[in-house]
Amino acid sequence: MRTAIIHYWLVTMRGGERVLERIARLYPQADIFTHVYIPDAVSPYLRSRNIKTTFIQSLPFANALYQRYLPLMPLALEQINLEKYDLVISTEAGPAKGVIPMPEATHVCYCHSPMRYLWDQYHPYLNASGAPMRMAMPLMAHWLRQWDLASSARVDSFAANSKFVAQRIRKYYRRESTVIHPPVSVDLFSPSDVKEDYFLWLSQLVPYKGCEIAVEAFNRMKLPLLVVGQGSEEKRLKKMAGPTIRFVSSLPLAELRQAYARAQALIFTAKEDFGIVPLEAQASGCPVIAYGAGGASETVRDGETGLLFAEQTVDHLIEAVETFLSWKAHFNPAKAVAQAQRFRPEVFDSRFSAFVNTAMMGPQNLVPALAV
Repeated sequence: MRTAIIHYWLVTMRGGERVLERIARLYPQADIFTHVYIPDAVSPYLRSRNIKTTFIQSLPFANALYQRYLPLMPLALEQINLEKYDLVISTEAGPAKGVIPMPEATHVCYCHSPMRYLWDQYHPYLNASGAPMRMAMPLMAHWLRQWDLASSARVDSFAANSKFVAQRIRKYYRRESTVIHPPVSVDLFSPSDVKEDYFLWLSQLVPYKGCEIAVEAFNRMKLPLLVVGQGSEEKRLKKMAGPTIRFVSSLPLAELRQAYARAQALIFTAKEDFGIVPLEAQASGCPVIAYGAGGASETVRDGETGLLFAEQTVDHLIEAVETFLSWKAHFNPAKAVAQAQRFRPEVFDSRFSAFVNTAMMGPQNLVPALAV
């Protein structure tokens, strides 16, 4: 079976690329297509594969400015010749599914999210942009939304990485999808008998992650908080932070494992599509205090492996931490580890393979695309 895998860009090794690598291992003979590829930025395994790029790669400064070429990516995808492929697998958080497969081929899409900057996060992205982009983005996004919706009809079956994303696929594409949670390397983490007094916050320091909420809450409670991450908000957050809050840009794996395992709890303030960090924490026997929206509502068992708070505010986080301090004696690390084990890579392999095999037997959830 001749297989093509389409991924939006290969310029780093984050969650989307980990999923791509897992899919690539399931289809070892597949060719991989992407807009921009930086070999040194990806895993040795992906570097060993046959990776082909669209014409975006040859444009000026594409390695750094690839997102500026977003309006050209629909054209680039449609130039990929898929005549010889029986199976096309697209992995989408940026433009990938808009390829044109042959009529007899099967096209499945593993969707991390409909493009946020076109749909539900359009206004936050617009407001955070510079003046030239704010002028160009409305017209550009209007056209790209039409193409994005139209290209969803080229997919025979969708898989979503969470129920939260499945809801957005239904809303924006009017398509049903199969929920297949991403693979998480939970076996890298394990509990510790040693507990320290700090709470842990771990992610990129960018606005939507909500670190500001955690910093302000722990300032008010005067409890120790270890913040691990870097990003555009770092300087501002450090100025806000009181003496009980410590910042570290990154941690080697051994130190990260220890940080998870010894923390009182992980603080998770973001509304994520899925969110791997809460599962790494639970695999470490660490309870999670999370904003109860998005992927965290699917991965954290409220009152068993952690606590969920209802609103993304300082007051609600403080209330959750205060509840945790009296609840933590009832926490069982073994239950948290068992919850994390449900997301092992082998589970993903089995579910994704079954999804593809079912799709190849015939279209499963086709709904005509609606006009914009």
